[in-house]
Amino acid sequence: MSSLIEQAAHRLEQLRDAGVMLPALPTGPAAPIPAAAPTARPTERVVHSQRVELDFELLAASNIVTPSTPRSLVADQFRLIKRPLIHNAMGKGSVTPSHANLIMVTSAVAGEGKSFTSVNLAVSIAAELDHTVMLVDADVARPSLPRMLGVPEGRGLLDLLDGSAQMADVLLKTNIDKLTLLRSGTPHARATEMLASDAMRQLLNDMARRYPDRIIIFDSPPLLLTTESRALAMNMGQIVVVVRAGTTLQSDVQHALSTIETCPLRLMLLNKTRADAEGTSGYGLGYGYGYGYGYGREKHGA
Repeated sequence: MSSLIEQAAHRLEQLRDAGVMLPALPTGPAAPIPAAAPTARPTERVVHSQRVELDFELLAASNIVTPSTPRSLVADQFRLIKRPLIHNAMGKGSVTPSHANLIMVTSAVAGEGKSFTSVNLAVSIAAELDHTVMLVDADVARPSLPRMLGVPEGRGLLDLLDGSAQMADVLLKTNIDKLTLLRSGTPHARATEMLASDAMRQLLNDMARRYPDRIIIFDSPPLLLTTESRALAMNMGQIVVVVRAGTTLQSDVQHALSTIETCPLRLMLLNKTRADAEGTSGYGLGYGYGYGYGYGREKHGA
């Protein structure tokens, strides 16, 4: 019995004799089979955090502490002011609330110096070896940090809450190594509701827990002028109420403190205290568990 190859060759010869055109068989090495095109992947979204350069001379002219500032009265006083806040934030105080590293700086009314305090406190904590700081402009109705720091306005906190941005889109790195900024963001008609929303609570949970060594300072609106600060206060671990000594009415301070009773750590900072007979302005920090000016106050002015 002939082999299969011989049968196939005989059949081909018969087809040729019959006039059937057959394709030529390749005599060289087999042509390589082209590789299948790789499956297209969705374009990955890569966003690099923005960076801003703070003008240290401009800040120093406004009495704001900077890394290049020589030893000064303001710098020394904020070193004293930040110590108990850091102590509490790291869970080393007698009271250890959740989110203790979220610190809201506010006041009863406008003009008390809360934004000035927020910026100086943030820069002072950023000088620490073991902690980083995020400074958040939560005064969404009247943001002041861009003006004070000389940075452009842009997207920020409200854009995170409405889902139009991610943290990497809006966080600003600065030329102070351990300090980042989060602006208030695009104005929104329902800003108060957004600050009291589940999205805000989830955002604050993430901010508080993602970086255990990070302290986050919120420059908040005055407590008696808007409702945004009261909504924000419900999720804070510590609240610093700035009071301008000799100016703010005691009844306003009492009313302001009554709006934030749910926060376990409330502290009062006296701005522009008279520290000596020559009238040097200073600061004092004390725990505000009670109402009025004298409760548990310790003056740290020079």
